[in-house]
Amino acid sequence: MRSPFFRFKQFTIWHDRCAMKVGTDGVLLGAWVSLRQARNVLDIGTGSGLIALMIAQRCPAQVTGIDIDSDAIGQAGENALASPWSGRIRFCQADAGAFQGGVYDTIVSNPPYFRERVHCPDGQRNAARHTESLTFECLLDAVARLMSEDGSFSVILPAEAGERFITLAAERHLYLLRRTYVHTKPSASPKRVLMAFVRTIQACETTHLTFEESPKVYSREYIGLVGDFYLNINA
Repeated sequence: MRSPFFRFKQFTIWHDRCAMKVGTDGVLLGAWVSLRQARNVLDIGTGSGLIALMIAQRCPAQVTGIDIDSDAIGQAGENALASPWSGRIRFCQADAGAFQGGVYDTIVSNPPYFRERVHCPDGQRNAARHTESLTFECLLDAVARLMSEDGSFSVILPAEAGERFITLAAERHLYLLRRTYVHTKPSASPKRVLMAFVRTIQACETTHLTFEESPKVYSREYIGLVGDFYLNINA
Protein backbone atom coordinates (compact mmCIF):
# COMPACT_ATOMS: atom_id res chain seq x y z
CA MET A 1 0.00 0.00 0.00
CA ARG A 2 1.26 3.47 -0.91
CA SER A 3 2.23 5.61 2.05
CA PRO A 4 -0.14 8.55 2.71
CA PHE A 5 2.85 10.90 3.06
CA PHE A 6 6.35 11.44 1.70
CA ARG A 7 9.02 12.83 3.99
CA PHE A 8 11.69 15.18 2.63
CA LYS A 9 14.66 16.63 4.49
CA GLN A 10 12.92 19.85 5.55
CA PHE A 11 9.19 19.15 5.08
CA THR A 12 6.62 16.39 4.68
CA ILE A 13 4.04 16.04 1.93
CA TRP A 14 0.76 14.32 2.73
CA HIS A 15 -0.87 13.25 -0.54
CA ASP A 16 -3.60 10.74 0.35
CA ARG A 17 -6.34 13.16 -0.76
CA CYS A 18 -4.56 14.20 -3.96
CA ALA A 19 -5.06 12.60 -7.36
CA MET A 20 -1.38 12.65 -8.24
CA LYS A 21 1.05 11.48 -5.59
CA VAL A 22 4.58 12.70 -4.97
CA GLY A 23 6.66 11.63 -7.95
CA THR A 24 10.01 12.12 -9.59
CA ASP A 25 8.68 14.60 -12.17
CA GLY A 26 7.61 17.12 -9.54
CA VAL A 27 10.84 16.79 -7.59
CA LEU A 28 12.90 17.27 -10.74
CA LEU A 29 11.03 20.42 -11.72
CA GLY A 30 11.09 21.90 -8.21
CA ALA A 31 14.85 21.39 -8.02
CA TRP A 32 15.63 22.43 -11.63
CA VAL A 33 13.65 25.66 -12.06
CA SER A 34 15.82 28.78 -11.96
CA LEU A 35 14.94 31.07 -9.05
CA ARG A 36 17.68 33.66 -9.37
CA GLN A 37 15.21 36.50 -9.89
CA ALA A 38 12.15 34.92 -8.28
CA ARG A 39 10.08 37.18 -6.07
CA ASN A 40 6.53 36.14 -6.94
CA VAL A 41 6.06 32.52 -8.05
CA LEU A 42 2.99 30.73 -9.46
CA ASP A 43 2.67 26.92 -9.47
CA ILE A 44 -0.08 25.89 -11.93
CA GLY A 45 -1.66 22.53 -11.06
CA THR A 46 0.00 22.46 -7.66
CA GLY A 47 -1.60 19.20 -6.42
CA SER A 48 -0.17 18.40 -2.99
CA GLY A 49 1.92 21.59 -3.01
CA LEU A 50 5.18 19.70 -3.50
CA ILE A 51 6.79 22.08 -6.01
CA ALA A 52 5.54 25.14 -4.13
CA LEU A 53 7.22 23.93 -0.94
CA MET A 54 10.44 23.04 -2.75
CA ILE A 55 10.58 26.55 -4.19
CA ALA A 56 9.90 28.08 -0.77
CA GLN A 57 12.81 26.05 0.61
CA ARG A 58 15.11 27.26 -2.15
CA CYS A 59 14.38 31.01 -2.12
CA PRO A 60 12.55 33.74 -0.13
CA ALA A 61 9.88 34.39 -2.79
CA GLN A 62 6.14 34.56 -2.24
CA VAL A 63 4.64 31.38 -3.72
CA THR A 64 1.07 30.82 -4.96
CA GLY A 65 -0.26 27.41 -6.00
CA ILE A 66 -3.50 26.88 -7.94
CA ASP A 67 -5.44 23.72 -8.77
CA ILE A 68 -8.98 22.87 -9.85
CA ASP A 69 -9.18 20.05 -7.27
CA SER A 70 -10.56 21.28 -3.93
CA ASP A 71 -9.25 18.22 -2.04
CA ALA A 72 -5.74 18.81 -3.37
CA ILE A 73 -5.86 22.50 -2.44
CA GLY A 74 -7.01 21.62 1.08
CA GLN A 75 -4.20 19.16 1.56
CA ALA A 76 -1.62 21.47 -0.01
CA GLY A 77 -2.63 24.13 2.50
CA GLU A 78 -2.16 21.69 5.36
CA ASN A 79 1.26 20.70 4.05
CA ALA A 80 2.28 24.36 3.84
CA LEU A 81 1.05 25.14 7.36
CA ALA A 82 3.20 22.33 8.72
CA SER A 83 6.29 23.61 6.88
CA PRO A 84 8.81 26.29 7.94
CA TRP A 85 7.57 28.63 5.18
CA SER A 86 3.82 28.82 5.81
CA GLY A 87 3.86 32.61 5.82
CA ARG A 88 5.07 32.79 2.23
CA ILE A 89 2.84 30.17 0.56
CA ARG A 90 -0.84 30.39 -0.37
CA PHE A 91 -3.11 28.11 -2.37
CA CYS A 92 -6.24 28.87 -4.37
CA GLN A 93 -8.79 26.59 -5.99
CA ALA A 94 -8.89 27.97 -9.52
CA ASP A 95 -8.84 27.05 -13.18
CA ALA A 96 -5.69 28.36 -14.83
CA GLY A 97 -7.69 29.88 -17.67
CA ALA A 98 -9.81 31.98 -15.32
CA PHE A 99 -7.27 32.76 -12.59
CA GLN A 100 -6.80 36.50 -11.95
CA GLY A 101 -4.03 36.51 -9.37
CA GLY A 102 -1.81 39.22 -10.80
CA VAL A 103 1.54 38.96 -12.58
CA TYR A 104 4.34 36.53 -11.72
CA ASP A 105 8.05 36.62 -12.53
CA THR A 106 8.36 32.83 -12.21
CA ILE A 107 5.74 30.29 -13.28
CA VAL A 108 6.09 26.51 -13.03
CA SER A 109 3.85 23.60 -13.98
CA ASN A 110 3.96 19.81 -13.89
CA PRO A 111 0.90 19.53 -16.15
CA PRO A 112 -1.28 16.59 -17.15
CA TYR A 113 0.04 15.07 -20.33
CA PHE A 114 -1.61 11.69 -20.98
CA ARG A 115 -3.70 11.62 -24.14
CA GLU A 116 -5.01 8.01 -24.15
CA ARG A 117 -8.61 7.33 -25.11
CA VAL A 118 -8.99 4.89 -22.21
CA HIS A 119 -8.90 6.69 -18.88
CA CYS A 120 -8.72 5.29 -15.40
CA PRO A 121 -12.10 5.10 -13.57
CA ASP A 122 -11.06 7.65 -10.93
CA GLY A 123 -12.30 11.03 -12.19
CA GLN A 124 -10.05 13.00 -9.84
CA ARG A 125 -6.97 11.13 -11.03
CA ASN A 126 -8.03 11.56 -14.67
CA ALA A 127 -8.17 15.32 -14.20
CA ALA A 128 -4.62 15.34 -12.88
CA ARG A 129 -3.23 13.00 -15.55
CA HIS A 130 -5.02 13.84 -18.79
CA THR A 131 -4.77 16.91 -21.00
CA GLU A 132 -8.52 17.40 -21.22
CA SER A 133 -8.41 19.11 -17.82
CA LEU A 134 -5.58 21.47 -18.84
CA THR A 135 -4.52 21.36 -22.48
CA PHE A 136 -1.10 22.57 -23.51
CA GLU A 137 -2.81 25.44 -25.33
CA CYS A 138 -4.77 26.50 -22.25
CA LEU A 139 -1.69 26.25 -20.06
CA LEU A 140 0.38 28.39 -22.41
CA ASP A 141 -2.43 30.94 -22.80
CA ALA A 142 -2.50 31.29 -19.02
CA VAL A 143 1.28 31.66 -18.84
CA ALA A 144 1.29 34.31 -21.57
CA ARG A 145 -1.33 36.26 -19.63
CA LEU A 146 0.13 35.89 -16.13
CA MET A 147 3.91 36.06 -16.69
CA SER A 148 5.78 39.35 -16.32
CA GLU A 149 7.68 40.78 -19.29
CA ASP A 150 11.02 39.63 -17.89
CA GLY A 151 9.64 36.46 -16.28
CA SER A 152 10.22 32.79 -17.01
CA PHE A 153 8.07 29.68 -17.26
CA SER A 154 9.38 26.18 -16.49
CA VAL A 155 7.69 22.86 -17.19
CA ILE A 156 8.38 19.11 -17.29
CA LEU A 157 6.91 16.88 -20.02
CA PRO A 158 7.46 13.53 -21.69
CA ALA A 159 10.41 13.95 -24.07
CA GLU A 160 8.27 13.13 -27.11
CA ALA A 161 5.92 16.03 -26.32
CA GLY A 162 8.68 18.61 -26.13
CA GLU A 163 8.86 19.76 -29.75
CA ARG A 164 5.10 20.23 -30.05
CA PHE A 165 5.07 22.23 -26.81
CA ILE A 166 7.93 24.45 -28.07
CA THR A 167 5.96 25.19 -31.24
CA LEU A 168 2.80 26.04 -29.31
CA ALA A 169 4.80 28.26 -26.96
CA ALA A 170 6.40 30.18 -29.83
CA GLU A 171 2.95 30.89 -31.26
CA ARG A 172 2.32 32.78 -28.01
CA HIS A 173 5.70 34.56 -28.13
CA LEU A 174 7.21 32.33 -25.44
CA TYR A 175 10.65 31.11 -26.47
CA LEU A 176 12.81 28.24 -25.23
CA LEU A 177 15.75 29.40 -23.11
CA ARG A 178 16.91 26.24 -21.38
CA ARG A 179 16.25 22.50 -21.86
CA THR A 180 17.39 19.38 -20.02
CA TYR A 181 16.67 15.89 -21.30
CA VAL A 182 16.24 13.33 -18.52
CA HIS A 183 17.52 9.77 -18.99
CA THR A 184 17.01 6.84 -16.62
CA LYS A 185 20.43 5.37 -17.52
CA PRO A 186 23.33 6.33 -19.81
CA SER A 187 22.20 4.20 -22.76
CA ALA A 188 18.50 5.05 -22.55
CA SER A 189 16.53 7.48 -24.67
CA PRO A 190 15.25 10.51 -22.72
CA LYS A 191 11.99 9.94 -20.84
CA ARG A 192 11.33 13.52 -19.80
CA VAL A 193 12.36 17.01 -20.80
CA LEU A 194 12.62 20.04 -18.51
CA MET A 195 12.14 23.34 -20.33
CA ALA A 196 12.28 27.03 -19.46
CA PHE A 197 10.67 29.75 -21.61
CA VAL A 198 10.99 33.54 -21.73
CA ARG A 199 9.45 36.31 -23.84
CA THR A 200 12.55 37.14 -25.90
CA ILE A 201 14.38 34.94 -28.39
CA GLN A 202 17.75 33.90 -26.99
CA ALA A 203 20.27 31.13 -27.53
CA CYS A 204 18.96 27.93 -25.95
CA GLU A 205 21.13 25.88 -23.59
CA THR A 206 20.53 22.12 -23.93
CA THR A 207 21.87 19.62 -21.39
CA HIS A 208 21.29 16.01 -20.37
CA LEU A 209 20.67 14.50 -16.92
CA THR A 210 20.99 10.79 -16.16
CA PHE A 211 19.47 9.23 -13.03
CA GLU A 212 21.78 6.26 -12.62
CA GLU A 213 25.40 5.69 -13.66
CA SER A 214 24.82 1.97 -13.12
CA PRO A 215 21.98 -0.06 -11.49
CA LYS A 216 21.07 1.48 -8.10
CA VAL A 217 23.96 3.96 -8.30
CA TYR A 218 22.71 7.54 -8.72
CA SER A 219 24.72 9.90 -10.91
CA ARG A 220 26.59 12.82 -9.36
CA GLU A 221 24.49 15.24 -11.42
CA TYR A 222 21.24 13.78 -10.13
CA ILE A 223 22.43 13.79 -6.51
CA GLY A 224 23.60 17.38 -6.95
CA LEU A 225 20.18 18.42 -8.25
CA VAL A 226 17.89 16.73 -5.70
CA GLY A 227 20.24 16.14 -2.77
CA ASP A 228 18.83 19.03 -0.72
CA PHE A 229 15.41 17.37 -0.72
CA TYR A 230 15.47 13.57 -0.75
CA LEU A 231 16.36 11.62 2.37
CA ASN A 232 19.06 8.97 1.90
CA ILE A 233 19.78 9.99 -1.67
CA ASN A 234 23.26 8.46 -1.45
CA ALA A 235 21.89 5.07 -0.42
